[in-house]
Amino acid sequence: MSTIEGLLREDLRGRTAYGAPQLDVPVALNTNESSYAVPAEVVDEIVAAVAAVAAGLNRYPDREFTDLRGDLAAYLSRSGTTVSPEQVWAGNGSNEVLLHLLQAFGGHGRTALGFTPAYSMHPIITATTGTAWVDGLRGVGADEHEGGGAFDLSVESAVAQVERHDPHVVFLCSPNNPTGTALTLDVVTAVHDAAPRAVVVVDEAYAEFARPGTASALSLLDGRPRLVVTRTMSKAFAFAGGRLGYLAADPELVDALRLVRMPYHLSSPAQAIARAALRHADTMLGTVDAIKEQRDRIVSSLTDLGLDPVPSDANFVLFGGLRDSHTTWQALLDRGVLVRDVGIDHYLRVTAGTPEETTAFLDAVAGLGPDHLEGQP
Repeated sequence: MSTIEGLLREDLRGRTAYGAPQLDVPVALNTNESSYAVPAEVVDEIVAAVAAVAAGLNRYPDREFTDLRGDLAAYLSRSGTTVSPEQVWAGNGSNEVLLHLLQAFGGHGRTALGFTPAYSMHPIITATTGTAWVDGLRGVGADEHEGGGAFDLSVESAVAQVERHDPHVVFLCSPNNPTGTALTLDVVTAVHDAAPRAVVVVDEAYAEFARPGTASALSLLDGRPRLVVTRTMSKAFAFAGGRLGYLAADPELVDALRLVRMPYHLSSPAQAIARAALRHADTMLGTVDAIKEQRDRIVSSLTDLGLDPVPSDANFVLFGGLRDSHTTWQALLDRGVLVRDVGIDHYLRVTAGTPEETTAFLDAVAGLGPDHLEGQP
């Protein structure tokens, strides 16, 4: 054991840092970013917004990011559920928002539960706060992947697991990453009611891509002070480099997060560029339908190729039927297409990009040959 390893917290020794490969390839479809650049008119407003605050960078930013909270509340209220600025919190990407939640409501002697496979950062962030992590299960009793059944989460299964572990924080991912499957609201309410001493976090990072009829947990916030809905501007807003994540919750819960945030954690430029993007919300979201079209094209085409894609409510598709995930991942990379190996045997995940990127991906898959398919001789 090295000197540094010996000084490291015992619960962090031997762990691997989070990191998706950032490779220079013709078609990068592995991190669920938008493949579409920020529109020129929004770029101009972002530049102007930064210029407007630049002279005041000798002063600290608005610690309460008051105007940004108002803009985020107005955007969320477009869903049909009124959200007030006092219900909104934001951070450097949704990961910092999740960190604040765990710093405030997790910690040593406390437990967080998530239903895996789900967003891999949930257990990683949990570990950094010294909170114990429990891997809940999806698809309990399911033995088929048809239609994503192996990745579904039923009310009965979710409630039984919550009651068994009695956690302090529960993560529900909807639409779920990496499966793309969304939860029904009865699962959310049942989990909330079954975990009376837990903060229940519904991670809705991909909510804008959901298929028609998929409800948001925002509609459940009223009267549930322990319920939190997290969102991000990284995905549907095509703003991953802007690093702005946020949540909606009861004002008292939001106020508690002030106890753990670093002073002035959102810089003046960060607040300014996020507000500029929100002023152009319709423009920034203008590619969502095009991305959903490519997502559905991927599901249909992979099915025709003999693979097993999971119908998705996100901007990506998890697909199975592979003999060896890593071998296929490397074969696609050798053809200039980077997808994500999410650590599920026989499955890979691909982001829905432009029509040209989708074609390149599907052509690469079609050229792999039957030896990559599960069950082939």
